[in-house]
Amino acid sequence: MTRVGDESAAPDERPIVLRPRAVRVAAYVTGVIVLAGMIGGAVVMPYFTIFGRLGLVAIGVAALLFCHLEASVRLVARTSTLEVRNLFSRRTLQWPEIIGVSFPMGDPWAHLNLADGTTLATMAIQRYDGKRAIAAAHRLEALIRQRGEAADGGFRGAG
Repeated sequence: MTRVGDESAAPDERPIVLRPRAVRVAAYVTGVIVLAGMIGGAVVMPYFTIFGRLGLVAIGVAALLFCHLEASVRLVARTSTLEVRNLFSRRTLQWPEIIGVSFPMGDPWAHLNLADGTTLATMAIQRYDGKRAIAAAHRLEALIRQRGEAADGGFRGAG
């Protein structure tokens, strides 16, 4: 959990950013290794044409960009909204729309329980982070209780 934003803002007004740790490290390491391998392949393959070599490098760059998308998932908790950025989507919710947080057993990430009866996966809180993920889910639940209208919410985790 990291606080970011304007240092002159009141502490309650600065956004709170939640991100996974283990997946970010793994994604960037994987992306760099794949790109380096593709560049190495483009250099050492003497029978490839220039277009073949550029194609290998392009595949490496595409893999690195995908890994960056995977590493950039996050939750940004602002005073009146919660922004959920997952792999290919971004959704901004008003706090009263969120009832609680659940961390179903076997699921790789936490879910937001919404007032309309649906859930929203939050890839920013991932089971791979262990106790850090549970702490982040509890922190998010506290924010929901503080800023939202969570009637019966509550963190339902399988810690």
